[in-house]
Amino acid sequence: MAQRSLRENFVEAGEEQFHILGYNRAGVKAIADAAHAPKGSFYNHFESKEALAVVALERYGRTRRIDRLLDTSVDPLQRLRDHFLFLRDENLGYGFRRGCLVGGLTVEAADASETVRQAAGESFARWRAAIASAVADAQRAGLVPHTCDADTLARFILNAWEGTLIATRVERSARPYEVFFTVVFDTVLR
Repeated sequence: MAQRSLRENFVEAGEEQFHILGYNRAGVKAIADAAHAPKGSFYNHFESKEALAVVALERYGRTRRIDRLLDTSVDPLQRLRDHFLFLRDENLGYGFRRGCLVGGLTVEAADASETVRQAAGESFARWRAAIASAVADAQRAGLVPHTCDADTLARFILNAWEGTLIATRVERSARPYEVFFTVVFDTVLR
């Protein structure tokens, strides 16, 4: 098995430190320490922490199973439910101490960094488009009414999910997940 590159170690460590400490508190030294590398070597791979954040967002996006939302061999509502169950279960595994990296970086860094804001916006746009695709498939199949267009519903669902992640961290409880699934799947997509 090939050894991971130092650059990949920095990306993984950066993603982890952004989750644990947040963008502002995750300094290059903390990231280098987590990657078990000298701080100076960071700059051989990234121009700045901001550049690392963009790559971390891309890496994080690849782990969200967004492609499964587009799998037309699976019932569209089941695709949506499975997607959010996966995300819920992942977050439960962190004991209510993590949210979404995209949402976290957006809240913390978007006003200070146009680069991070744009990268987060692109991440949200890809995610929203995949959700909208599944919703549109459900509408075409007659499973979801056409009272709102698929993109509007996708925006609502994504916003509700991000709010749910905040609520679970505040409450240290799975109750916000229950509310999300009840409202989204038993009311909004009914």
